[in-house]
Amino acid sequence: MDEDGTDRLRAQLTGRLAAEIGSERGEAAAQENQEPGTGASPVGWDQQGLLRSELPDQEGREAAAAPERGREAEEPGPSEAGGGSQREPGSPQPSGSRGGELAGRRERRGEPREGQNRGHWWKPRGFHPGKIREMHWERSKRRYRERTLKLNLKNPNKRKYRPESKPHGPTPPRPVEPEEDDDSKEGFLLPSQTRRATVRFSLQTRFCQSSQWSNVSPSGSVINELAKMGDPDVLEMVQQQDRQVSREEHHSRANEDLRSGESSFLICREAQFKKDEQSKDSIFFRDGIRKIDFVLSYVDDIKKEAELKAERRKEFEQNLRKTGLELEIEDKMNSEDGRTYFVKIHAPWEVLVTYAEVLGMKMPVKESDIPSDDKIPFRCMLEPLKLPRDVKQPTPEYFTVQFTRHRQELFLIQDESSFFPSSSRNRIVYYILSRCPFGVEDGKKRFGIERLLNSNTYSSAFPLHDGQYWKASEPPNPVNQRNVLYQNWARFSYFYKEQPFNLIRDYYGEKIGIYFVFLGFYTEMLFFAAVVGLACFIYGLLTIPKTSGSSEICDPEIGGQLIMCPLCDELCDYWRLNSTCLASKISHLFDNESTLFFAIFMGIWVTLFLEFWKQRQARLEYEWDLVDFEEEQQQLQLRPEFEAMCKKRKLNTVTQEMEPYLPLYSRLPWYILSGVTVILWMALIVACMVAVIVYRLSVFATFASFMESEASLKHVKSFLTPQIATSLTGSCLNFIVILILNFFYEKISAWITKMEIPRTHQEYESSLTLKMFLFQFVNYYSSCFYVAFFKGKFVGYPGKYTYLFGVWRSEECDPAGCLVELTTQLTIIMTGKQIFGNVKEAIYPLVLNWWRRRKARTNSEKLYSRWEQDHDLETFGSLGLFYEYLETVIQFGFVTLFVASFPLAPLLALLNNIIEIRVDAWKLTTQYRRPVAAKAHSIGVWQDILYGMAVLSVATNAIIVAFTSDMIPRLVYYYAYSVNETWPMRGYVNNSLSVFLIADFPNNTVPSDKRDYNTCRYRDYRNPPDSEDKYVHNIQFWHVLAAKMTFIIIMEHVVFLIKFFLAWMIPDVPKDVLARIKREKLMTVKILHDFELNKLKENLRLSSASDFDRHFGIKESKANLAESTT
Repeated sequence: MDEDGTDRLRAQLTGRLAAEIGSERGEAAAQENQEPGTGASPVGWDQQGLLRSELPDQEGREAAAAPERGREAEEPGPSEAGGGSQREPGSPQPSGSRGGELAGRRERRGEPREGQNRGHWWKPRGFHPGKIREMHWERSKRRYRERTLKLNLKNPNKRKYRPESKPHGPTPPRPVEPEEDDDSKEGFLLPSQTRRATVRFSLQTRFCQSSQWSNVSPSGSVINELAKMGDPDVLEMVQQQDRQVSREEHHSRANEDLRSGESSFLICREAQFKKDEQSKDSIFFRDGIRKIDFVLSYVDDIKKEAELKAERRKEFEQNLRKTGLELEIEDKMNSEDGRTYFVKIHAPWEVLVTYAEVLGMKMPVKESDIPSDDKIPFRCMLEPLKLPRDVKQPTPEYFTVQFTRHRQELFLIQDESSFFPSSSRNRIVYYILSRCPFGVEDGKKRFGIERLLNSNTYSSAFPLHDGQYWKASEPPNPVNQRNVLYQNWARFSYFYKEQPFNLIRDYYGEKIGIYFVFLGFYTEMLFFAAVVGLACFIYGLLTIPKTSGSSEICDPEIGGQLIMCPLCDELCDYWRLNSTCLASKISHLFDNESTLFFAIFMGIWVTLFLEFWKQRQARLEYEWDLVDFEEEQQQLQLRPEFEAMCKKRKLNTVTQEMEPYLPLYSRLPWYILSGVTVILWMALIVACMVAVIVYRLSVFATFASFMESEASLKHVKSFLTPQIATSLTGSCLNFIVILILNFFYEKISAWITKMEIPRTHQEYESSLTLKMFLFQFVNYYSSCFYVAFFKGKFVGYPGKYTYLFGVWRSEECDPAGCLVELTTQLTIIMTGKQIFGNVKEAIYPLVLNWWRRRKARTNSEKLYSRWEQDHDLETFGSLGLFYEYLETVIQFGFVTLFVASFPLAPLLALLNNIIEIRVDAWKLTTQYRRPVAAKAHSIGVWQDILYGMAVLSVATNAIIVAFTSDMIPRLVYYYAYSVNETWPMRGYVNNSLSVFLIADFPNNTVPSDKRDYNTCRYRDYRNPPDSEDKYVHNIQFWHVLAAKMTFIIIMEHVVFLIKFFLAWMIPDVPKDVLARIKREKLMTVKILHDFELNKLKENLRLSSASDFDRHFGIKESKANLAESTT
């Protein structure tokens, strides 16, 4: 039967019952010469009116059937039993209009007419009050059992709730309600409406338990699944189930005085809103009681789709009200720009408890008795870095269990308005918004706020900030956590202070909180790497005068006498080695004995960082109640876009339920397009890198000839050689190309990932992460890999150089090695990226917000309300945190992959992160709308990426030390080819340069200017021109190559052995955390056991007392009956 038919049936049954009760009241009125409809007894009127108003609902049927279970033993007075509806024998016939019909119905049910003898329960001589009670409830049982059976047969699953019906006619004075009726009105909650006369909210904590015999209310698992599917009638089902369970339990303890005072408040008809009296920072509805949990905004659309969008909004908001959410709409005339409507959303208690159970939220049941571990070495020295305790730990630690609405007495609910933190409230509301349907279009069910935002049906959806960030809240308003965060976290003057992680988690949710914990921990660990790297740099700085390599190059008698071969064809001239004196000294800063030590140290440091982060993460999971957190609760839920696109369903072998299914052939074309796009963009990166190399090759000759011809540049040539000038300009150009490619690829990768239609949120993030990281990895590191591993390795030798595309001669390294150029490349890209990123993160939202506010504030005399202030802020977006992680991971690659060439990289990263933490905190607190809270127990796939980069860093640093630096050739010369025992390294520069006969130059490569030189030198290990195998690699080349390969193998094995040993030795979960987890599990089990045991004892005691009272009442009734018959 459809919904209209059900409503008609209910209306008919309600009318019939009202007619019967009205007729009975008419009989009583006629008997006592009263006007029909006024009622003979206030108590009797109240019982009849209540029965009449509740009968069409399930709770009314339960209340009617309750006498079977627990009311036989009661002893009501005559007015309670009969309610003025009975008349004595011999009294005149009732004057009610339905009296005859009522008599006929009694005769059809097999009951005697009024005045007739009915065996043992009716005697004309007289009666006792006990007989009237039995007579009344016996008749009620038959009448309501018949109606209940009819309704269950017609539509057993249809449950509706509605406002309490008020009796027609004059309203008698309402006395104090009898105890048995107290629970029958408990738990009424009206669906939210824009305007209503009166709404009753029950704040009484219910003592609920699941019914074992009820077959009309769905189970908790069914309700949870319906909530996940976005069924708007879930709250009605939950409330119906709770009311039924409450009544069953109430009637089982009917004779026990266990009433708990019911706290109710009335929300009267909405008063006229006065804007000048409304606080600019109000976060409540106009009544000042209900807190705004979420805000939707939209603008009137004058285009063709205006009616369609309006219909979508109407349907969507109606379904939101069905789920129990309360809405309040601000007209556009009240907005600052006069164009924007705002829909304010409040989640009442019933909605919160229902979806808190669906989402598996853990809530406190008892304050923790585990002492906090504050025994930190040198605690007094770290005191200036600490925050106040009320900021660092705003709430005490609790033992927590998963919330369930049937055990609300178990939880520490002191104030329902503050029991759920604001992050949990907006998370619940967004969960409902993302699954709420708004209609059927093109034969498909459409749902979700994201789809409405994409179609511009709504312009924005966001939770509110607590208030203005620069001003604290005034009592009795709740604490402005936004202001507390700004004062203690988002200010740059607090850069040396620790972060209030618990406050961040309470305000922004676990997912954002764990990012800041990771960034803070990474910054702390960078401090140790920065100290060691700075020490290595200082060592290189102090040993410059003592190094033999740079001394020989700078010596006019040695380096000044060595004529080097031209660096390019025709345009470049011969040059002297001592012209690279400054470059050789700079190279020694980063290429010295400490380089090897620092490379090994960083291999160990990265292992310690990852292992200690796993411990920190495990501690965080315990502190934030994420130990048993399952990713399926949120990340593995189906994306609404996936469900909307699926036309087929498939059985899930785990849950044994039908789920949306999209065949592989439907997504295969998009997978192919995605793969091809990624490959094409990587090829584009390589092409851009080759273009930069061509630029360097073509510009180098220009720089060289220009510097030789210009006499004014003779002083500049001492520190700005053509090699350095080319390297600087090429690195800057490469950085600009990187930024341009990033800008376009971010848009394309997000679009392609959406077209793949990922099944879950986790699949979406993993797919996007893979695309973006691969691209960023190639984009940022390709030039560094080229300089470190390819430049100068395949040059050839004079007279037989290798050429790129047969046109440009391959680049050569400086005589001191390519390490200086790698350092230059790394410094420019890393520093430029960090500066550009921080400026963009700080300036970009600031300028946009200023322009938006300037554009919107057309009527300055109007109120600029809280929701309008947040509406004008920049959106953080669902991928905002993704780009923060991506930026940190790319920086981690610079610190680890090429750290052997630049020991100051950890120091630069440390300084950047100190600023980055405060910039991120400042922009989140002041410049961005409040993000929707989300849960996460780890940094996700980024942790696997970090592990992969840690393993790769061992190989890259070993290759840099072996092939890019000059350490291995120096060691080979020191141990195998040195002939000076006093100064073993003397003669190394001359030994590392081979000789070339100028007469062997091809004609097209000889410099245009003729010189009186017979030979020139070049960097390589080859035979001299007078050898039989001239210009062929000599034996020293193979010795050096063997030493390099041996070093790589040994270093990798040693570092990997240390890494694996440390990973095995350091446990993933600290012992004290394991002990705390076990203690909490033990205590929660004990608390649950004690709760259930006390509940069982109370039920058994009430049951035994009820049985005794029932047997006693039966005996008393029999005695009264025997007395009346005698």
